[in-house]
Amino acid sequence: MPLEQYIINDIKPLSLNDKISDLKLLFNELTYSHIPIEDNTVYLGCISETDAHCFEGSKLISEVKYAIEGFFVRSHTNWLDVLEVFAQNDCNIMPVLNENNTYLGYYELNDIINLFNETPFFSEAGGILIVEKGIQDYSFSEISQIVESNDSRLLGAFISKMDNDMVQITLKVGYGNLLDIMHTFRRYSYNIISGHEEDSYLENLKERSEYLNKYLNI
Repeated sequence: MPLEQYIINDIKPLSLNDKISDLKLLFNELTYSHIPIEDNTVYLGCISETDAHCFEGSKLISEVKYAIEGFFVRSHTNWLDVLEVFAQNDCNIMPVLNENNTYLGYYELNDIINLFNETPFFSEAGGILIVEKGIQDYSFSEISQIVESNDSRLLGAFISKMDNDMVQITLKVGYGNLLDIMHTFRRYSYNIISGHEEDSYLENLKERSEYLNKYLNI
């Protein structure tokens, strides 16, 4: 999924010779968490809005150079990796550099999230299921086989939690009997973390249906 079309370059990075007051003015005009900083066209990093408001406006940015955070992505970086860098740096703007370390512009967090929302994991109809198993015992090939053996499709899966020696995997499954899928996961020694309410409801409904059939046959 190419991202170059999402690069925005309407913000010119500030220089080390600019004042903190210039930085504060930009933050007041924009809704971004960080502003890029350059030194003679060489990208250095970003200063956060939180840090900027802690400094005196009369100071030069060069005097608070220690506050510059050096995060960025390349123009060819995969969108999932871009999203990870966003999360790691708690920001909503991501500077983009080419192979020569030239600043090209930036990505907005909302644009990258919207790409994620367009993936089948979110856009396709289906059910969400969270399963748990020992970190040494699970495998994605086994998980896929369990889903597909119940005439369903695995639309996406990711590790959503790791705790000691256990791992939780969040699944998006397509059309199929979710109850049968959960039963199969249990046979393979997976714990079902989500779906308990639906599971219980369907079990109770099944038991009542069987009881009703027995009653009608008396």
